[in-house]
Amino acid sequence: MIVNSIILFVLTFAAGYLVFFIPKIKTQFFKLSLVFAGAYLFSVTVIHILPEIFTEGKDIPFISLFVLAGFFIQVILEYFSEGVEHGHLHNMEEHHNHGRNKWLGLLIALFIHAFLEGTLLAHPDTIHSNESSYSIFLGILMHKMPAAFALMSVLICHLKVKWKTVIILIIFSLASPAGLGLSHLLHDSQIFSDKVFIILFALVSGNFLHISTTIFFESSPDHSFNFKKLFISLLGAMVAVLAEISF
Repeated sequence: MIVNSIILFVLTFAAGYLVFFIPKIKTQFFKLSLVFAGAYLFSVTVIHILPEIFTEGKDIPFISLFVLAGFFIQVILEYFSEGVEHGHLHNMEEHHNHGRNKWLGLLIALFIHAFLEGTLLAHPDTIHSNESSYSIFLGILMHKMPAAFALMSVLICHLKVKWKTVIILIIFSLASPAGLGLSHLLHDSQIFSDKVFIILFALVSGNFLHISTTIFFESSPDHSFNFKKLFISLLGAMVAVLAEISF
């Protein structure tokens, strides 16, 4: 748990801090990296998380409704986050039309989302049907790193003071480790039962389904066929399958 938390924090912070060294990133490269991460996240959700919660949560009625609820909770969160969690980069012109304190709602929405992701990584042994969750951990890293970069691209437009943006990046980077640590604490102290964790996992899987599918839609808004996008998507899916088999 401690090692995973440190890796989550360090890599998320590093990815966000890169915006000071790479203020402008090639849009095509960034989009393709998002497509790869989205395909991986979607695949892990379908082949790992969903089968697990439906297998372990047989005695929880209407568990699929929690998956659906997670999907629409993410819709609400994105109203405030402006799509940053799936790597939506913003430019200066977009932010001239936003309120000065818009970043606060964005941070709160992203923190909630990242915190919930951290609970998924807790994976208590009593309800975890596989030996490990490294494939999920890798997927969350792929998702959080471009999100951190996108978040900083927004913050440097809203907040002109570097130290303020760095503090916010630190808060965001701590969200998933906080969710992971608190989940372990609540489970070990038996405050949260296994059923509560299954419901949490169902909610997060709904989040992931929304984020991953949105990435696909935004990567080709004109719905034209793109062989490169298809290849990267299949590659992301294959890597997810291999990660699941290997780990």
